[in-house]
Amino acid sequence: MIQATTILAVKRGDQVALAGDGQVTLNNTVLKHSANKLRTLRDGAILAGFAGGAADAFALFERLESKLEATRGSLPRAAVELAKDWRTDRLLRRLEAMLIAADAERLFVISGNGDVIEPDDGIAAIGSGAPYAVAAARALARHTDLPAETIAREAMAITADICIYTNDQITVETITQ
Repeated sequence: MIQATTILAVKRGDQVALAGDGQVTLNNTVLKHSANKLRTLRDGAILAGFAGGAADAFALFERLESKLEATRGSLPRAAVELAKDWRTDRLLRRLEAMLIAADAERLFVISGNGDVIEPDDGIAAIGSGAPYAVAAARALARHTDLPAETIAREAMAITADICIYTNDQITVETITQ
């Protein structure tokens, strides 16, 4: 299966940053170095990123967009509705991906197990490099005054040095309140 990994979300002050690396792999082979795994939704008011199967993620982006339309842009409600559908729909259950979605107020990790998780500290990651990205972002957030975008970039650079499934071709999208 073609896999795309690592996405990191950082909320700090009035800014939310979503960062993704560019690597796409098939088993132990790199297929692409510069993939964009991030999307802006609702005219830039919502950011979303995926890790996992690329085709599955595009199907999930479409579903998230339709849930956002149905809930008039309410990310918490759209995330819960997507997770419910994903868990109960026979076809969606087979999708192998995870999403992070964020607006200016909140961020959520959404999975096919019905999980909708809002991190306590405003830092979350998905994909192969997730543990490294979260650790680096938490250390930077605790010991510096850097803005969310810089923390996300630096944490992903650290992750790329450690995780063989994460590269250093980082894309970052931000929202500011």
